[in-house]
Amino acid sequence: MRVTAKNLSHAFQDDHWLFRDLSFTVESGEMVALTGPSGSGKSTLLGIIAGWIKPTRGTSELVGISRVGWVFQNPHGVARRSALDHVIQPMLAAGAPRREAIKKALDILSSFGLDRVAHEQFHQLSGGEAQRLMLARSLASKPDLLLIDEPTAQLDASSSLTVIAAMGVLAKSGMLVMVATHDTRTRDACHRSIELSEH
Repeated sequence: MRVTAKNLSHAFQDDHWLFRDLSFTVESGEMVALTGPSGSGKSTLLGIIAGWIKPTRGTSELVGISRVGWVFQNPHGVARRSALDHVIQPMLAAGAPRREAIKKALDILSSFGLDRVAHEQFHQLSGGEAQRLMLARSLASKPDLLLIDEPTAQLDASSSLTVIAAMGVLAKSGMLVMVATHDTRTRDACHRSIELSEH
């Protein structure tokens, strides 16, 4: 599985270029940071890779990838559903028996350090817990490619480190993980980075 970009360029209608002639290949099992200052087009590039945005020039191709997951900067969950329910749901949707889904979901929550809040409602979670929960849910959904937008932007240092470690777990599971970030700790935890301000 891989993502391949060739000479990607994107501009707004006022001819302001976010980036130009961007080429790269990312393989499964890699965690790659998309870095650059605010306004450099990190989130836009994620949207192009996902197929939501048509680039001004160039191509982006997904090879061997059938499922794409997305974790947004602000975690979106169902306020009064438990953390456990959020992780169970994609497994039930895929046809797993409920008892088996619960066991697997508890194991996943534990691997993300969320076992103690498994039965807490989403609105009761801290920012770091909510962000890790969305990553745990992604593991349960089993996407081939996971796009993550500014996962540590609103977190304190301790929560940021736990989220960064959680993203590493996803890459080690075989997913291809691409992270838009301005956080140097997140960038340094990735296998490599693509700097948009250089394009």
